[in-house]
Amino acid sequence: MPNCHNLSDLEKFLVEKGSDLSAASVSHIIGKVPRAAYYVPEYISKAEEEYLLRQVYNAPKPKWTQLSGRKLQNWGGIPHVRGMVQEKLPSWLQTYADQISSLGVFGDHCANHVLVNEYNAGEGIMPHEDGPMYYPTVTTISLGSHTLLDFYVPINKDCPEDQNQVSSTEEQRHILSLLLEPRSLLVVREELYTSYLHGICPKTSDTLGPKAANLEKCTAHSGETLQRGTRVSLTIRFVPKVLKTSILFGRGR
Repeated sequence: MPNCHNLSDLEKFLVEKGSDLSAASVSHIIGKVPRAAYYVPEYISKAEEEYLLRQVYNAPKPKWTQLSGRKLQNWGGIPHVRGMVQEKLPSWLQTYADQISSLGVFGDHCANHVLVNEYNAGEGIMPHEDGPMYYPTVTTISLGSHTLLDFYVPINKDCPEDQNQVSSTEEQRHILSLLLEPRSLLVVREELYTSYLHGICPKTSDTLGPKAANLEKCTAHSGETLQRGTRVSLTIRFVPKVLKTSILFGRGR
């Protein structure tokens, strides 16, 4: 697929019309999974990937936060239940925030928050949900290496009475995985976003099995084993609740 760089190109595969996505986006929606995930391989070029990685690693060292299993940069403000004090995105992130917002995935809103995550081989993140502080759509650009993003039924989700979900294992609750290749874009929304957990297993390699739901859209094939390298992800979102500076610090006198 050709790279997409402007609104007219992007509209060819992902534009909202009311509550439905355009017919042109059907080639990117991943079937056989709860609604809805859209996977776009080679969303950016290799030159763009290299540029973004340079910008990530040129960021000031205090911008990095080390967590268990990954480290991250937070851009745009710190989301909080009371509201986010918004900060201006750097131009290298604003470009892609604007580009993805032009898809209509955040409705009439523009993305105002980017989380940059670095995962080394063998690192990951436990199953979780993003929560109500964000608009119920998440978009991710992957850089550097692939990963498998896994989705799980949460413990408290309704299930048949004969199934003891509380005691079920993480493996039993695993419903599908998505292969995220370098330079790809993933959009997750609707039921898949609101009703399921997602995470990344801490592995150094991934063998692609029957639960990898988007292989028909990838260059890799079922049965292949892929070695992980260092992956950087740009998670671009919209935080609806933003505090105005005048409210936070008091109006000028």
